[in-house]
Amino acid sequence: MRIPVAPPAPPRRLQSATLDGGWDKRLRSGSVEPDRTLDLHGHNLDGAWVAIDRTLERAIDAGDRVLLLVTGHERRGEPPIARGRIRAAVHDWLAASRHASRIAAVRAAHRRHGGGGSLYIILRRG
Repeated sequence: MRIPVAPPAPPRRLQSATLDGGWDKRLRSGSVEPDRTLDLHGHNLDGAWVAIDRTLERAIDAGDRVLLLVTGHERRGEPPIARGRIRAAVHDWLAASRHASRIAAVRAAHRRHGGGGSLYIILRRG
């Protein structure tokens, strides 16, 4: 007799995950200082994925809570190269990451930390 295998659970929606207390308020006001920053300007897709994975690993090992991920602003069009590919992929990457269980939420960054071209990754406590 074969036991049915459940399909894999869909990835968590990190950008809609809830945070406790005043986290969202502090993030929206820009009063949170990131513990670590990763700027992905100049990376290709593969390099960005590796950099995100390594930075998350280091941040988790160090006990960091807030990672600022600078992806760059989304740009429309494809002249002469596709633009905004890293920005478009980052939420899926984070949800599928080996570190996904350690990520509490992903939020848009305050304008003093790059606004629409950056994201806060909030990590769970150890």
